[in-house]
Amino acid sequence: MKKVKIFLFIVLAGLFAVSCNSFLDESPDNRAEIDSKEKIRQLLVSAYPEASYFVMTEMASDNADEISGTAWSAEQVQEQIYKWGEITSIDEDSPHLVWQSFYSGVAAANAVLETIRRLENPESANAQRAEALLCRAYCEFVLVNLFAKPYGATSDQDMGVPYPLVPETSVNPQYDRLTVALVYDMINADIEEALPLVDNSAYPYAPKYHFNREAAYAFAARFNLYYRQYDKVIAYSNEVLGSNPASKLRDWARGGTLTPNNNVQPDWFISPENQATLMVISAETLWPWLHGPRGDGTKYGHGRLISTTETMESPTPWGSMGSYVGDEPFFRYGVFWSSQIPKIIVRKLGEYFKYTDPVAGIGYVYTMQPVFTTDETLLCRAEAYILTGEYDKAVDDMNIFMQAFTLGSPVSRQDIVAFYASTAYYTSTAPTVKKKLNPDFVFAGGVVQENLIHCILHLRRMLTIHEGLRWFDIRRYGVEISRRTVGNRITETDVLPKDDLRRTFQLPAAVIAAGLPANPRNTN
Repeated sequence: MKKVKIFLFIVLAGLFAVSCNSFLDESPDNRAEIDSKEKIRQLLVSAYPEASYFVMTEMASDNADEISGTAWSAEQVQEQIYKWGEITSIDEDSPHLVWQSFYSGVAAANAVLETIRRLENPESANAQRAEALLCRAYCEFVLVNLFAKPYGATSDQDMGVPYPLVPETSVNPQYDRLTVALVYDMINADIEEALPLVDNSAYPYAPKYHFNREAAYAFAARFNLYYRQYDKVIAYSNEVLGSNPASKLRDWARGGTLTPNNNVQPDWFISPENQATLMVISAETLWPWLHGPRGDGTKYGHGRLISTTETMESPTPWGSMGSYVGDEPFFRYGVFWSSQIPKIIVRKLGEYFKYTDPVAGIGYVYTMQPVFTTDETLLCRAEAYILTGEYDKAVDDMNIFMQAFTLGSPVSRQDIVAFYASTAYYTSTAPTVKKKLNPDFVFAGGVVQENLIHCILHLRRMLTIHEGLRWFDIRRYGVEISRRTVGNRITETDVLPKDDLRRTFQLPAAVIAAGLPANPRNTN
């Protein structure tokens, strides 16, 4: 492939700076010396990206409509992403900043791995080696799924992303866009090397802010689901869920008793004491404002029509998510809404503020992202069971989840298949929970398997609302989605077909300008 000089924005502040006053007296490579496990642990903090892709993937997905009316507003980046157009914004939720932050994580991980190599790979540093490998793999996993085509039949030819393996030693290092298949192979190699070395005792404080053992296996399960290694999805999920998965899930009923006001429910949702939350990453982002109970970002988002027909208040084989059983909501956690804003919200991502100048009241908004949970891992396993033909096991997992998530009673495989078989396919003006699937493979189990996949995608969409994973499911299954304006009437404004090149985010303009080949775009 063509070699290019490209700024990956991966210079780490404090590690690569050269003092102006003593420039001529210093070695050209003036990095801080990382020569102890304690310094390695400190550097590993930088291997976790500080940006969020949630705005990118939620706004691009079918979890957002345009709400008509002059009262509603939007951020520039939010509107550009929603319209699947050119993204010129470079704010904290833009592709520019996401690329920068995730490659910064790769750089920090590589610095740690290089230091451990210089120390001759002592066994005492195995846990830190595992953490660095997992951080690098996770950053690359997100990057390749944002800026390249999804893994599939043509991945050995599709352009992926760069995968640096060593720290940078020059100002303008040269990188290739590897193929998607090669990027996935390298992610897999990092994960497989790391898993046996993960040691929870390395995190005596705040273990859920690191790749602890359970988070590592949950990541491995999700990665292998996308990688189409379904037996490994099941094996790795088992490591997380144990012999009694129901005991590992979130206590949605308990959360539903808490007030949705302020950060009460979000604080509970991300708490390290919450058994379902496996790993949390903090990120600077406006997403708590854009999707949350504020007047910001109201023009594009998850409104009542989507909620009642497709997501949090939609019909399911277990019952209607928007119904009540006596005085209790069927969806145990409940949704938040206000007549003042056109948003339907599940209160799990709170708004926090970091002051850069407390006196002036200046700072930035951030949130805490529960990037891996036991609930999502259970649904990964259920999907793998469906795709390997173990339908009864998949239905068992879906029943376990829905009994925690809702007041629903267990249903049979026949109930699920009949529900989705009798549901009309979605249109923008007559929306339903069932959209046409166009994967690059054939459902070997025919309509039974396909309708079970409709179900698992429906459940995953509800579980991960506001968390950005729906976009990846849309891409994995070639789901066609539309854009529409919703008000007194519904008007379709655009459609994203299964092969539309806008389904892959364009690389940041600065990266393209530096020479890395751009993603192709539609010619008409």
